[in-house]
Amino acid sequence: MRLRLGGLVAWLCAYSMAVLAEPVVVSPAPPAVAARAWLLVDANSGRTLAEQQADSSVEPASLTKLMTAYLTFAAVRDQQLTLERRIPVSEAAISTRGAQMFLLPATPPTVDVLLHGLITVSANDAAVALAEAVAGSEAIFVQSMNREARRLGMNQTHFMNATGLPHPEHRTTARDLVRLTRALLRDFPQHYPRFAERAYTYNRITQSNRNALLWLDPHVDGLKTGHTATAGYALVASARRENRRLISVLMGAATEAARTTDSLRLLNYGFANFETLRLYSARQGVASLEVFHGQRNRLEVGFLADFYVTVARGSGPLKAQVIRREPLLAPFRLGQTVATLRVTAGEQTVGDFPLQALAEMERAGFLGRLWDNLRLKYRQWSKR
Repeated sequence: MRLRLGGLVAWLCAYSMAVLAEPVVVSPAPPAVAARAWLLVDANSGRTLAEQQADSSVEPASLTKLMTAYLTFAAVRDQQLTLERRIPVSEAAISTRGAQMFLLPATPPTVDVLLHGLITVSANDAAVALAEAVAGSEAIFVQSMNREARRLGMNQTHFMNATGLPHPEHRTTARDLVRLTRALLRDFPQHYPRFAERAYTYNRITQSNRNALLWLDPHVDGLKTGHTATAGYALVASARRENRRLISVLMGAATEAARTTDSLRLLNYGFANFETLRLYSARQGVASLEVFHGQRNRLEVGFLADFYVTVARGSGPLKAQVIRREPLLAPFRLGQTVATLRVTAGEQTVGDFPLQALAEMERAGFLGRLWDNLRLKYRQWSKR
């Protein structure tokens, strides 16, 4: 087995960092947050840095519009819509209660204009108009929202509308909203700058983004606020400093000021106390493993996407070890989990991560398999 860590481990060992091991990390306690539920996650590694009631069922309010935006972006990507297409304004859209961008049936807006209204203004009329443009009706669109939620692993989420207006069955969790936010960042980076827009003018009416963090911290560039009388004040925020991005979700704050202050405290806590490193690039070979019954005797393994780990500052040296399964028998498909990478910092385990096959490999013919069976028997005999 050839493990390609060499200079990487030597470089990483120069760092003094504390270990991050789910669900407990060695780091200062997170700040006190006055909210029903909250969660702080590193966007690249997916590691949870701090949480409280992150899996509790809560009302999403206008955070719902993150899924409305996601499905609209997907429709544009799949050429079902274009940003320039003008969308008829229905009676259902203009009669929707709550926040409005004040659409006029006489002047159909473009998809691009509606997205500005949805994201910056948090306009419910824009949400319904986009739902109708994508699916024909809001009811059919909601079915797509729930299907997409299942696909993204948002298993504790159920949508009843495209706006976030209160409904007893319209529920989510802070953790599910992080899953959705990471999907937005991953799948639609070209649209992400929309979430940093501070104000938008439509029909000579200028409305400001309710995310006050866009003014308070230059590193914050999204994403969405929410509020109803029953949900309280909510905010999904994201900030990028150097090469790190953090996502915070705060649900059920008592005031608008509290959701802003506590979200910023969470983000500052994460940047101050943790560090994220990219250990391997996508499809970079981590190890070459001996295999049997295949068309080749060795299989390259690694990660199909860039692989990051997040650790708390102040721990011991970071090391990696490949733990393989015995024996490895072909065939193998691209992306199949075939081994484990154990990452440790000092004396503690950061985590065990699945190593994937970086290439397809078919089974060998009869004679090749027969020869490998002899190899296996010899290996077993030599270990006695």
